[in-house]
Amino acid sequence: MRSIPSGSQTVGPFFRIGLEHLCAQDASGEADVARTVRVRGRVLDGKGVPVPDALLEVWHADAEGRYSRVEPPEPGRPTCFARAATDDEGSFCFAISRPGAILCGAEEKQASHVAVLVFARGLLRHLMTRMYFPGEPANAEDAVLRLVPEHRRGTLIARENPQRPGELEWNVVLQGNEETVFFAW
Repeated sequence: MRSIPSGSQTVGPFFRIGLEHLCAQDASGEADVARTVRVRGRVLDGKGVPVPDALLEVWHADAEGRYSRVEPPEPGRPTCFARAATDDEGSFCFAISRPGAILCGAEEKQASHVAVLVFARGLLRHLMTRMYFPGEPANAEDAVLRLVPEHRRGTLIARENPQRPGELEWNVVLQGNEETVFFAW
């Protein structure tokens, strides 16, 4: 019997080719620019070499900490989902509406964050991670972030971009000493 590879078994730079037309630079849907957060970064391999054919899918809660169950979302609510492809230098950029903290029970909240799936050459399955916002006191109490060893948490927290005030910088490193923390699912 002959096996035919399926999409999850095929390795190649097909993510960008098949999905680039679905990538939007600004998925915030916000009329209020103050709520829009622009994130720039790069996807790098373990040697610091840019990954030019990666794709990031990001989703997040709205300002009230609710995830949209309606697609398209109700009028006046942001999309809460975006895709960003990397360019030849491994760079990506996306703009989203700033999410609120998520209530996980009667008393526990997760800090504002963005869930991120990373698709790239050489990966047979996507990688799952999170991006947290800098300077938020709620980061210290976030149940998921507390599971990560303290010396590795910095890979999940964006930084203010020194070259572009008001923007965040966050890189995804696929392996090595500076590897971004990825979560099993």
